[in-house]
Amino acid sequence: MKKRILLSSFFLAINMLVHSQEHMEGPFNQLIIRGVTLINGNGAPPMGPVDISVENNKITGVHNVGYPGVEINESARPKLKDGGKELDATGMYLLPGFIDMHGHIGGKAQGATPEYVFKLWMAHGVTTVREVGGPGIEWTQDLQKKIENKEMAGPRIISYTVFGNGSEKPITTPEEAREWVRKNADAGADGIKFFGAAPGIMKAALEENARLGKGSAMHHAQLSVGRWNVLNSAKAGLTSMEHWYGLPEALFDDKTVQHYPLDYNYQNEQHRFAEAGKLWAQATEPGSEHWNQTMDTLLALDFTLDPTFNIYEASRDLMRARRAEWHETYTLPSLWKFYQPSKISHGSYWHYWGTEEEVAWRENFRIWMQFVNDYKNRGGRVTTGSDSGFIFQLYGFAYVRELELLREAGFHPLEVIRAATLNGAEAIGMEDKLGTVEPGKLADFVIVEENPLQNFKVLYGTGAIKLTEDNEVVRVGGVKYTIKDGIIYDSKGLLNEVEQMVEKAKEEEDFRITQPGMD
Repeated sequence: MKKRILLSSFFLAINMLVHSQEHMEGPFNQLIIRGVTLINGNGAPPMGPVDISVENNKITGVHNVGYPGVEINESARPKLKDGGKELDATGMYLLPGFIDMHGHIGGKAQGATPEYVFKLWMAHGVTTVREVGGPGIEWTQDLQKKIENKEMAGPRIISYTVFGNGSEKPITTPEEAREWVRKNADAGADGIKFFGAAPGIMKAALEENARLGKGSAMHHAQLSVGRWNVLNSAKAGLTSMEHWYGLPEALFDDKTVQHYPLDYNYQNEQHRFAEAGKLWAQATEPGSEHWNQTMDTLLALDFTLDPTFNIYEASRDLMRARRAEWHETYTLPSLWKFYQPSKISHGSYWHYWGTEEEVAWRENFRIWMQFVNDYKNRGGRVTTGSDSGFIFQLYGFAYVRELELLREAGFHPLEVIRAATLNGAEAIGMEDKLGTVEPGKLADFVIVEENPLQNFKVLYGTGAIKLTEDNEVVRVGGVKYTIKDGIIYDSKGLLNEVEQMVEKAKEEEDFRITQPGMD
């Protein structure tokens, strides 16, 4: 029996590899992408038509080949060499590959395999992911090698280990913290993800990590934030904060801890998320001296905000997140089950979620978005992270939703694209390789047939709804090609593979999606 299972797993892996190879081409000695409108990651306005030339995974030229509405002079175009590949993308839009600054590669609880997660990310143009908190550095490095060796389709992974992961005993002293940080760096990790610890331990770990030149991210969990908020972290060397925890606490005027009800229990997920939705209302007034002083401090430290708005959106509109149209086709049964109300699953806090909770969270978003937009307007770095796999947010689709929410926060669409590309590259120290389309950088691109600046919904795998001149309802968009390291991926082909994976899982379990309490 065991032998049959192993053989079955082997053939499944081979089958998945064959499918992925059907939807990829390259790499090529030379690749020329013809006739696109370039939307770059540096805030520049679109320009086109241009031809993009690539050799050995490096951009060699961005060639202005004409003017809109004017026939292109073929003699002005870069020439294709013997053995080169030409991709006709005339009339399409090309952007730098997207960077997801807060990714989790599935998980046992969700039942989402790396292959499933990677295909969804790549199908939505995500070519680089900062993984913040996998099972361990060895597991992540194994996936990195498989991707680099073309054994599986996947984004470039930047690995941040959860602080203390792999330690045989709890870290209880500053010296133990420094030692763990050094071992993590020696193991090849790119950085550390923190949740909180005693102030002395946090200070030692962050300072040692900064001394080693490694990145850091932190979810300032409520269990430690009363003594250590975002200002403490930033001053000690933290390079980016995740979500928003720790920021309102740094903005309290008349308290040092949030106003917890006296029957609050952190292990109760509804308590945890309902009260979190009241935090920004307890902070200082937007635009106040305290507000500006806190922002000044973070700006002076070149600190990065990675808000991950989308992962909390269900808190302000549960039905919208739960009924997203892509769930039926692309959400695995195991993932759908994980999302349901539960006293055990993290983020499944719908014990009795109602009007009062959603109203509070809408106000929470309003003030939170104002801080993030003000920070951007004053020159602060804001990035794009999805934190998918929880709270009805599906890999890839949630990343596009994050772009929409940055737009809602007040970002110009070009500022949104910069947050998704160049800002992320800067935050992980790879701005010399990623984030913009310019000679010398790696060949990571997103190509879409519709203009995403006019409507970010065209980046969803399900596309955007459009009424034609003939009064016909159609779907337009969906990423056409994702190019990573000079390899061309058929994005819709990757989505088709995910759809087949989901259909197979549903057939095996005799499963269909139903709404909670309505089986």
